Amino acid sequence: MRTQVAIVGGGPAGLLLSHLLHRQGIDSVVLESRGRAYVEQRQRAGMLEQGTTDVLRDSGVGERLDREGLVHHGLELRFAGAGHRIPLTELTGRTVTVYAQTEIVKDLVARRLADGGDVRFEAEVLGIDPAAPSVTYRHEGAVHTLGCDYVAGCDGFHGVGRAAVPGVRTFSRDYPFAWLGVLADVAPSTEELIYAHHERGFALHSLRSPQVSRLYLQVAPDEDLNAWPDERVWTELAARFATSDGWQLREGPITDKAITPMRSFVAEPMRHDRLFLAGDAAHIVPPTGAKGLNLAVSDVTVLANALAERYAGGSETLLDAYSATCLARVWRAEHFSYWMTTLLHADPAADDFARRLQRSHLEYVASSRAAATSLAENYVGLPLPDAL
Repeated sequence: MRTQVAIVGGGPAGLLLSHLLHRQGIDSVVLESRGRAYVEQRQRAGMLEQGTTDVLRDSGVGERLDREGLVHHGLELRFAGAGHRIPLTELTGRTVTVYAQTEIVKDLVARRLADGGDVRFEAEVLGIDPAAPSVTYRHEGAVHTLGCDYVAGCDGFHGVGRAAVPGVRTFSRDYPFAWLGVLADVAPSTEELIYAHHERGFALHSLRSPQVSRLYLQVAPDEDLNAWPDERVWTELAARFATSDGWQLREGPITDKAITPMRSFVAEPMRHDRLFLAGDAAHIVPPTGAKGLNLAVSDVTVLANALAERYAGGSETLLDAYSATCLARVWRAEHFSYWMTTLLHADPAADDFARRLQRSHLEYVASSRAAATSLAENYVGLPLPDAL
């Protein structure tokens, strides 16, 4: 068994890479340890930078995104009982779009299968040889070895891809809080995202559709989910979003509830021999800046272009530059995500001095066009390379 590119991981990074390679006539096999239904229902990010939507649209998988995605031209910072709009498009000329990762995965799976792509679900990868190169995996009760020219490790933070990079250097930071996230069958109470700073903790009002709201509360890292019945969730959200003008939060049935820890993580380098890491296998950001999925799309766009250059003309210039190219963007996103997180969350260890500094910084961002432009530029995302 052999292919040109073996892709470990069938999330958005692996599926999009396979799709982009297919458009260049490059064969790939996607190996995903979970079943198709699980992958298509896994709740993750939903805010897409314009560069991400451009890649999806230009590669032919943006039809449903264009039909159902919610384009946003701004966001709101809310603190001290008042809202302050950051006009993203006015400041940058770019937009962001709400479209859930689950829907992107559904679109990509359907497209790969319609194009005759080889996507193997419930295929547990046992090992990767970056030098040979090859991938050993278990599928339908038998162990197989897939030979290839290159391996793409798109298998997430807990996958085997990063473990196959000898001498990898890691950088990390854990935060003293987590997010309690809920999905609710209720029309959003806002047309644009609300990032709320409150002495009780951070809150975020996001959207999934005109009928579904996505909301988050800052909680302790060791919080017991059972301690948060629906009534308490709505009470706490209302308290943190409260404004002096009487803004009201709509409530509805909660259909999903989970706690997510907050961490920053980077692995360097993102390449070893014929193995390339992409997405969460190489980096994690706290979700405050909405960068995780967008970084994964950036990684695989860079990698697809590099592989296209290699197969078209034999040059490995872009492949050799892959790690450095991706890491420059990764570290910018890491800093922005860290900045947004520390700006908006209530640090349980902060003293009165630190809290006053935090409030002063929020007031500066809300009142200074220069500061707001810096936030907006990073939030909408730096331009991505065009997919070949």
